[in-house]
Amino acid sequence: MKKIILTLVLFTGIASLATAQNIRFNGYAAYVFDDNVDSYYDPYNYYNGKIKGGLQWGGSLEFLVHPTKGIELKYLRRDAIAPMEYYKDGAVKYKDFELAMNYILVGGTNYFQTGGKVEPYAGAALGMNIITLKNAEPGSDNTSTKFAWGLKIGTNIWASEKVGIKLQADLHSVTQSAGGSFYFGTGGSGAGIAAYSTVYQWGLGGGLTFKLGQ
Repeated sequence: MKKIILTLVLFTGIASLATAQNIRFNGYAAYVFDDNVDSYYDPYNYYNGKIKGGLQWGGSLEFLVHPTKGIELKYLRRDAIAPMEYYKDGAVKYKDFELAMNYILVGGTNYFQTGGKVEPYAGAALGMNIITLKNAEPGSDNTSTKFAWGLKIGTNIWASEKVGIKLQADLHSVTQSAGGSFYFGTGGSGAGIAAYSTVYQWGLGGGLTFKLGQ
């Protein structure tokens, strides 16, 4: 939670310095599709299930260092249900876990100038995802910070000189093998799982983009 608060404070501080047209604020909303996840160590140490689809939202500040190049600091939030099958205390169990995923990413965007109101773009980003299991099993970590990356492709459609509509497809991934342990339903009296599952989240959506400053 402290990392999230610090990031939001950083966004606010940078926004207060936005006095030129080469700085943009981007608002995002997308539907993210289901993703299957699993981790198998042996018949007594495993989990498998899925992270169900739903809304992902967030925002970013983007600095245009060139008419066709931008550097973006982005925050995305995703709340999801994760139904899982796992082995614990000598038995196979089933549970719907609640996940809160907070992406904090820094990346670059390349814009393709068309000379009109349509501004296609593509980009990539690296950073971290702070993941919280809201109803974790006793003995399991309930918060972990993981390496994350993202790809995007889309277009801005400028409705005016200051405001544009975003249409975007993206992919975000969380690499489970990077960072601390994070398990669904294991730990406690059972042995921990040493294997990992990487999360891939495909999204379709868009949002709004605003040119800040004079």
